[in-house]
Amino acid sequence: MRIALYQPDIPQNTGNIFRLAACLGLTIDIIEPTGFLFDENRFKRAMMDYMKFLTYKKHTDWDMFFDWTKKNNYRIILLTTKSKKYYVNYKFKLNDILLFGRESAGVPDNIHNIVNERLSIPMAKNLRSINVSSSVAIVAAEACRQLNIFPKS
Repeated sequence: MRIALYQPDIPQNTGNIFRLAACLGLTIDIIEPTGFLFDENRFKRAMMDYMKFLTYKKHTDWDMFFDWTKKNNYRIILLTTKSKKYYVNYKFKLNDILLFGRESAGVPDNIHNIVNERLSIPMAKNLRSINVSSSVAIVAAEACRQLNIFPKS
């Protein structure tokens, strides 16, 4: 299972997600462009020294990422506020990529239309969204629990 970030634009969130992925033993896919450089201090501060424990892959753009997922038989599971299906009722698989959109704009409609599944996190009415790094933690933990893929200590 993998975590994909679509054009992330807040370095602290991305650093936090990198750290989480390292701790859970998950791989990250970054779909460029990003709104920051990987050597930016805010990114490094949030990630700390966890980069050496992490596997990640950068994809030049959405099309390159999407083609790569098809060639490698991955399912793309988009986490979005625009779904009535909740992640807690979903059966995750090892070949899933959990896709999270930009903090400022999510993902474009054309991506909504081609992913394998769209899921949301239940939350209180009239609120916009949960922070992306918190969302990744919530859903990745449930997927790891279902698949029994937590790292062994």
